Amino acid sequence: MSGIMSGIKSAESIALVGPPNSGKTTLFNWLTGRQQKVVNYAGSTVDIAIGESLDFYGPRLSLIDTPGTYSLSPKSQDEEVTLKTLFSPQFAIKKVIVVLDSTQISRQIHLVRQVQESGFQVVVAITMHDLHMREDSAVDVKRLAELLRAPVCPIDGVLGGGVKELVQKVSALGVSVGGQVSAAPIRAESAPKWSLEKLKEVFGEGERIAREVVRKELKVYSETENIDKWLLHPVLGLLFFAVIMCGLFTSIYWLAQPIMNAVAAVFVWAGAHMSGLFGENLFSAFLSDGVLAGSGAVLVFVPQIFILFLGITLLEDTGYLARAATLADRPLSFFGLNGRAFVPILSGFACAVPAIMAARSITSKKERWIATFIIPFMTCSARLPVYALLIGFLYSDRAFLAGLLLAALYLGGLMVGLIAAGLLNRLVKTKTPSLFIMELPLYRRPKASVVLRNSFRRTNAYLTKTAPIILVLSVLVWAATTFPNYQASSPKVRLESSVAAQVGKTIEPLFTPLGVDWRVGVGLMSAFAARETFVSSLAVLFNITDVDDKDVMRTSLIEKMKTARFESHVGALANRPIFTLASVASLIVFFMLAMQCMSTSSVAYRETGSWWFATTQVVLMNVLAYGAAAAVFALLT
Repeated sequence: MSGIMSGIKSAESIALVGPPNSGKTTLFNWLTGRQQKVVNYAGSTVDIAIGESLDFYGPRLSLIDTPGTYSLSPKSQDEEVTLKTLFSPQFAIKKVIVVLDSTQISRQIHLVRQVQESGFQVVVAITMHDLHMREDSAVDVKRLAELLRAPVCPIDGVLGGGVKELVQKVSALGVSVGGQVSAAPIRAESAPKWSLEKLKEVFGEGERIAREVVRKELKVYSETENIDKWLLHPVLGLLFFAVIMCGLFTSIYWLAQPIMNAVAAVFVWAGAHMSGLFGENLFSAFLSDGVLAGSGAVLVFVPQIFILFLGITLLEDTGYLARAATLADRPLSFFGLNGRAFVPILSGFACAVPAIMAARSITSKKERWIATFIIPFMTCSARLPVYALLIGFLYSDRAFLAGLLLAALYLGGLMVGLIAAGLLNRLVKTKTPSLFIMELPLYRRPKASVVLRNSFRRTNAYLTKTAPIILVLSVLVWAATTFPNYQASSPKVRLESSVAAQVGKTIEPLFTPLGVDWRVGVGLMSAFAARETFVSSLAVLFNITDVDDKDVMRTSLIEKMKTARFESHVGALANRPIFTLASVASLIVFFMLAMQCMSTSSVAYRETGSWWFATTQVVLMNVLAYGAAAAVFALLT
């Protein structure tokens, strides 16, 4: 806990509390200017964020953004951390900003009452106010403040309107009009324990308050109900879900193609002009064959990764993601999971690290454990460059078939994960029943600027994390394939006498069951640092920079793959093509099943607190991947 306190300068902290998807973290970002620190709550795997409000808003406030909670009667680890944070003596919290979604007032008033009855001074920030303003149905803020017996401040989460007024209201808590400090309520030791009758009474109060302060029912309610008749239909809803998911994953391939070609052309042009700038020497070879060939071969796939993040962001901002979780609840129940596991699983298609962290919202410890185990089977963005390359080898001129195969691979990873979940569900016994409750938000028209900004932010985070690894490994592979005989008469002689060749040929028998040679084997080994480096390693190992300017990097690598053959030392396979339908299918299966991300392994350990869990996960997934890939190659040969 001392690490958390070091980020908070004043003795008194102010907590932001609110339901999930209420706009609480967006408000926190506005208050702090995103200059906050995410820390791990002591004794838990759940993060909280701390920061100070900007001087622009007035008196500086020390703020804590707590995990989303529906009430102070916790039913998940996130809610437990929120409760402990509020009552921690080390934080000395006396003031709380309760963030409410103004379209859900009737169902969220009870959270305000729980915080008030716990003895905290409260300011209520209402979000989504723009929906009411759009339909001339603004919330009666003054009357709401009277009924709640607390200051109320509407917030514009997009433009930051109302944030300055909120800081002023929080600073004024406990101070009367005359400047005298009024008596503050005495904070309780814990949250109030309400009876069923009390709950019914408070929820009834919430409905009465909502009717009084909201001028008229929003059209968006009826519009949402009409849309849900189709999208939540027992049969049609699943069909729409399949079409939406298939459309998302196939678009990753064909929409990005023109941009990928343009990006690749820039890298090829730059590589081709290195010798002109620096001459024919080791330094220009380092830049063109190491830095540009390796990094460019991966960065060319960034448009596909951006489209993936764009699609997921659209699903979130429109409100469909919660519906998808509801639709997925029944199918997931066959595998020992419930609808809450859908969001972490879908997040795994972007990156397994935040996806495993998102599994904290699953209330059942057993289901959270199972979800953490299977999430690495999902096709994360790191696999995307590898899939795009291998699929491009098979269907370089048929984008529609390539897109369908890519969608099939996403589905394949999901199905393998669900089968694994079903097996684990049978092996792990528990008496705790599964519980799935999810509040469905209203459908909203996403703002293009917000969607694009969030998509760019996620893509930038991906690049920030992977680019240094890709660059370092590309240079290492280049050095390993260049030295010690860097002055050899030809690139072929230099490669055959290199350190990489000596090591690769030693371990080559390990990779021949997959139908590949030592060069691809070196690429597979490098992929355990980051999957994307498989592509950059191949780009260096197969020396793709000696191409004409009119070629693009991905196409040039594919052309090299088509002509690549086993070397003479491998006996029966000598001079046979390395990349065939069988070997490429084997590689695809290996990457679909293998766990090659050390970041994922470390976060799995952190979330479960068990090295046994993390180690078993790595060993089982990679043994399964190797065995399945070898079997596929044997069957197709």
